[in-house]
Amino acid sequence: MTAQMWLQQWCLSHGATASLAIFLLLFPLLVLLVTARLLRPSKQLETLSRIPSPPQLPIIGEMMNTFANDIISRAVSGKLFRVEGRNKLFRELVDNNSVLLGGFDLENYFPSLANSLGFLTRWFLRNRVHETHKRWDELLEKIIRDHERRKSMQGHDQESDFTDVLLSVQQEYGITRDHMKAILIDMFGAGTDTSSSVLEVAMAELMRKPWVMTKLQSEVRRHTPEGQETVEEENLASMAYLRAVVKETLRLHPPVPLLVPHLSMADCVVDGYTIPSGTRVIVNTWAISRDPELWEEPEEFMPERFMDGGSAAAIDFKGNDFEFVPFGAGRRICPGLNFGLATVEIMLANLVYCFDWQLPDGIEAKDIDLTEVFGLSVRPKEKLMLFPKPRGHHSMQITEAGH
Repeated sequence: MTAQMWLQQWCLSHGATASLAIFLLLFPLLVLLVTARLLRPSKQLETLSRIPSPPQLPIIGEMMNTFANDIISRAVSGKLFRVEGRNKLFRELVDNNSVLLGGFDLENYFPSLANSLGFLTRWFLRNRVHETHKRWDELLEKIIRDHERRKSMQGHDQESDFTDVLLSVQQEYGITRDHMKAILIDMFGAGTDTSSSVLEVAMAELMRKPWVMTKLQSEVRRHTPEGQETVEEENLASMAYLRAVVKETLRLHPPVPLLVPHLSMADCVVDGYTIPSGTRVIVNTWAISRDPELWEEPEEFMPERFMDGGSAAAIDFKGNDFEFVPFGAGRRICPGLNFGLATVEIMLANLVYCFDWQLPDGIEAKDIDLTEVFGLSVRPKEKLMLFPKPRGHHSMQITEAGH
């Protein structure tokens, strides 16, 4: 059994009941309700504002990864997300999952060879998977018990988080403890690397196209009330160009280029090819999003294509337009779509609202390399380093939300 199969078997240890399936349909709304107040990237913005000058430049990818991880960590653990270094442990375990799930598995491609070498490969992989499983299980069990203990205390006025929501509906939807742990792992696995990757490449594209950056900054600063320290979630509704920039980033740089593998449920014929039932199907959304028959100038970063009057103005990523499926489509569409989108939009808006950005000395826009490193999710091979210059009148007197 491969590392993927061992990890997936644990995550789906008891199978999804009909009640759990119904609950998962509510997942995006529940996440948004619980975490809307958490989408305030004040900690990262405050850190950026204290950077004096080169060469102490922040690595944008690492900064964005920390932001996305902290958002998910706090959504799961509430105000205690940094207790005992939980946020850092979450990040380490997510990285382990990515290696185990995204690596090359001999058994998937050469089963006969894997059988002959099975006693070596299975022993090594099982140890790694069991160790990761054990650490996840201990961490999530402690978090759930902490929430159960807090819930049992009379008169507590703590703010609710996503674990509280799961506990409050577990009887109604028949959610077991293993279900809860699997859902929480999915939140981390799907919400950290993907969001941070989109933010990193969005900033890289904006630096490569200064006129796009200027246009985006103009919109964000125009629609944010004067004197307001940061962009708030309620300000985003009027920022059409911001949404177009995010869409174009997802089109040109989908964070999961091959989506999640599926299995065909019945024999079918697609474009003359017979696909037997049970065949593993992998959708190359990266290639689809760059198909010249579907997109005007597909290799160019052009957010205007998604604006009113643009060639792709009517195209969205909600699963109805199959030329643009960065989140998948149908019943298996990413349940965290709205949450991930909100995370990306609020951080990107604040990055361009609070700062003007400069490249390091000696680096020009054309020198930015967006060659990608392949994995379960992809990200630029070269680290993006930028100098943030706070806006002239914009003082960063920020305290972390909820503290």
